[in-house]
Amino acid sequence: MTENGAAPKSPGEGGRFLRWTFRNLAGPAEGVQGAIQGGTAEAREAWKRDLAERKRHTQEQRERKRAAREAGRNRGGSAQP
Repeated sequence: MTENGAAPKSPGEGGRFLRWTFRNLAGPAEGVQGAIQGGTAEAREAWKRDLAERKRHTQEQRERKRAAREAGRNRGGSAQP
């Protein structure tokens, strides 16, 4: 903290004028098509495919772990639940 109670700023942070300018003039990119919705239809479809692949991979990993636990129990091993 400085003498006036404000936290010190990094040199690139700017001052009161730059904060006001960004808040009031720059703002979010609402005028750009697809900026809020996440890009093109192809990009959204690629994202959905990637998400589905990640979910499938996670499910396969869970099934492998579950099968390993069951195999350990059936053998009478000391596998932790």
